[in-house]
Amino acid sequence: MTSRQKVLNHLKKTRSASAREIARALNMSTPNVRHHLSVLCADGRVEMTQARPRDGRGRPENLYSLAQSTLGDNLSVLADALLGEGVDAKKIGRRIAKTRGLSELPGQPMSKRLTLLVENLNEMHYQARWEAGAEGPRVLFGRCPYSQVIENHPELCRMDEAMLAEALARPILGTRKGEAVPRGACPFVFQVE
Repeated sequence: MTSRQKVLNHLKKTRSASAREIARALNMSTPNVRHHLSVLCADGRVEMTQARPRDGRGRPENLYSLAQSTLGDNLSVLADALLGEGVDAKKIGRRIAKTRGLSELPGQPMSKRLTLLVENLNEMHYQARWEAGAEGPRVLFGRCPYSQVIENHPELCRMDEAMLAEALARPILGTRKGEAVPRGACPFVFQVE
């Protein structure tokens, strides 16, 4: 087991610790532990949580813990339970559009609607953008925020389609999988006005 793995395992057990505490527990030097912690922080596997005073003297000690992204979640369990009940994905997509204020966009010019839509989608972690095309404008998702569960729940793509159609008040001609788009991007093409 590598030193970094030992540091990670220690943090998994203790939830948070200073470099000095980790060094003492693992019988390592504090500078060596600090080096491993800085690499793990840069990788996103560990995060510095807070500083605390050290016995009333000297500089405060930083505390480290595992990053939230490495701890996992129950997203797949929740998605299976909710979507396994035959939930209408399109209805959910339209509801998301309404609660996010996207259904109010249709009164604006198409380019303005698309710009506002993309801004809103990016707040929801889609890494979206739009571009003009021969068949009509298309919205590209740079990433799927549901990527952990999408394989078992392709209906989430229909949810996204309904959300976009509601926001732009235009039917979707379809997704163009296999087009020359960046890897992982999902293109949605809309009917021209």
